[in-house]
Amino acid sequence: MSWRWLRGTPRRQIRARWRWYRPPNSPPSSRPRFRRNIVAETAEKIFADLADAQTINHDKKGAWKAPLWQALTEAGLPLSWVAEDCAGSGASLAEGFSVLSAAGRFAIAVPLAETMLAGWLLAQAEIASPEGAMTVAPASPKDRIAVGADGTLSGRARGIPFAGDASHIAVLAHGSGGLSIALVDAASCRIEAGLNLASDGSDTVTFNNVAPIAIKPAPKGFDQTSLMLMGAVARSLQIAGALESMLEISVRYSNERVAFEKKISKFQAVQHNLARLAGETAAAMTAASSAADTIANAHGFDDAVFLEATAGCGDRPSGAWRDRLHARAHPASLHHARIGVARRFRP
Repeated sequence: MSWRWLRGTPRRQIRARWRWYRPPNSPPSSRPRFRRNIVAETAEKIFADLADAQTINHDKKGAWKAPLWQALTEAGLPLSWVAEDCAGSGASLAEGFSVLSAAGRFAIAVPLAETMLAGWLLAQAEIASPEGAMTVAPASPKDRIAVGADGTLSGRARGIPFAGDASHIAVLAHGSGGLSIALVDAASCRIEAGLNLASDGSDTVTFNNVAPIAIKPAPKGFDQTSLMLMGAVARSLQIAGALESMLEISVRYSNERVAFEKKISKFQAVQHNLARLAGETAAAMTAASSAADTIANAHGFDDAVFLEATAGCGDRPSGAWRDRLHARAHPASLHHARIGVARRFRP
């Protein structure tokens, strides 16, 4: 099945094809039909068709991003976690998490995860999500956005992913009456461009008495820790997917590259690095999947959910967590550096 059937297909039909699948010629039954994750399959087909490494590497101006985002939008993937009555696709958390894993495997440098997370945040307050790319603020537990008495937003949020590419920002703001969730036009904010290690946008956003498009109180029990936890799980899935691809690429190429008249996979040092990478990849995939399953099957963000999920995705993006991430990627970087492979290699 190709993703191209999505073009011109009404969104209601797309959602219907997501939901349930009955095998051909199966007898009628009152028992529930089994579910297959056609959402992730659709995402993978779009990524393979429009965001393969060769296409990206040969396009120095980033023209590949527009057709990719259009295809993702037509498939309803950016608003996967938004209910149908809020102009979304109504997919489950588990289905959305599988899309993020696929995005990590393909190293997609577009704000898909950010838009999904922004839509999810807005849906908590039943605010309809607009079309186009979005991002979320704040992205750090130390940053605070304040709601003034006149309803405007003020504050500074650092490390906001893809803020320069987003049309709107979903904001969790603090006020005298508690937490609020707001939708803000990105053009009304001051955005200072920045880059992360992957050369993707990691910007600083300043809210200076910004009037939101919509603002509503956050639901009871929802706080900034809930948002940070959801974002951490999303990133963990992307990291695990990227490690999975790194392992596959490294193993395949080590069986193809010949040095000193034998494959480099026969050298003990290479085998050691690949074994380390395989172990770290398995650990990352298991931890991220466990955290995602916990969130997907929970009914709220209580202390038990927080403790179980943070055991998988890390309690904070600093210190030992960063060291662990470096240890997981280091064997692959050593492996490819030794065989003279350039950045963003994929055979």
